[in-house]
Amino acid sequence: MMGALSHLKVLDLSRILAGPWASQILGDLGAEVIKVENPEGGDDTRHWGPPYMPDEQGRDTDESAYFMCANRNKRSIRVDMRTAQGQARLRKLATDCDVVIENFKVGGAARYGLDYASLAAINPGIVYCSITGFGQTGPLASRPGYDFLVQAMGGLMSVTGAADGEPGAGPQKVGVALTDIMTGLYAVIGIQAALAEREKSGLGQHVDLALLDVTAATLANQATNYLVGGLNPTRLGNAHPNIVPYQSFVARDGHLIVAVGNDGQFRRYCDVIGAPELAEDTRFLTNRDRVKNRDALAPLLQAKMLERDKDEWIALLEAANVPAGPINTVAEVFAEPQIQARGMQVNVPHPQNSELQLVGNPIKLSRTPVAYRSPPPMLGEHDGDYQ
Repeated sequence: MMGALSHLKVLDLSRILAGPWASQILGDLGAEVIKVENPEGGDDTRHWGPPYMPDEQGRDTDESAYFMCANRNKRSIRVDMRTAQGQARLRKLATDCDVVIENFKVGGAARYGLDYASLAAINPGIVYCSITGFGQTGPLASRPGYDFLVQAMGGLMSVTGAADGEPGAGPQKVGVALTDIMTGLYAVIGIQAALAEREKSGLGQHVDLALLDVTAATLANQATNYLVGGLNPTRLGNAHPNIVPYQSFVARDGHLIVAVGNDGQFRRYCDVIGAPELAEDTRFLTNRDRVKNRDALAPLLQAKMLERDKDEWIALLEAANVPAGPINTVAEVFAEPQIQARGMQVNVPHPQNSELQLVGNPIKLSRTPVAYRSPPPMLGEHDGDYQ
């Protein structure tokens, strides 16, 4: 079955994570993705290990797990874009492509004649996506941007981590490069919007994505708490700024999450933990009250949660239709029957390891499903296919 985007050809000049994440999604959806790599080592993430993929005998190959996470369903070619020959080859490829993705510093692509203006002159229908730290305009446009740096500058770290006064207090980065990942997702949205508009106008356009913009946008309710309510958010650990109780608790044998979303759930929660009087306490009657008095409520709930093991609590709360769950390790996530049932662990055989396991794509389409057509390519594996 043909993929939803099997009519598209993508020239991927990007590296590391945000750009490759976007092009992998397009590839999963059926697009032909040509990954252009530096002949001297390829994408930087090829060397970001250990761990490296083992071969059939269990020996490390040169293929890093990091590279594997963002590069399946692509074809790798080596091009030295510093040379006139390499630049001419890429311009020729671009004449037959629908999309170009790049993450050069601002002005970097123009040095090679591979910027939007140059490619649109030979292919007016090209949709050209630039991914940078700070965008194509503004006082910081020329600065390089990295996920960790932008998590800090974009406010994400200011709302992540234990609250002041608690053990381990201080700003924390998210445990994955979330700014890169979210920028890749927004890039796909922008690219598809430009492609949809091209059906009417026949013209492509420049899609300008900045890690800082995306980080600010994905602060979501926290940003709007400030813009609308004048509240400058602070770190709350695993608690929620707008809903109480919506946090982690320590049970007798470990941690669990309780996510009470409304007043009815709070009453049922209080019944389950054997403290129905808390639901009648005027300090805690409504969510507005509970947010205002969270410092009084949380210790009372925590004391009750120490009376049972976490699995007991989860079973009791689920039976009462109160959202609760474990805090899984990554290993436990992929052992979870629901994850298995949803196809979130997939086998994508590689020439060096027929049992290569990768994370599946979460998009489920009924007629044109995601397909795992090829593993992450070896460097220059498809050099002969694109001359």
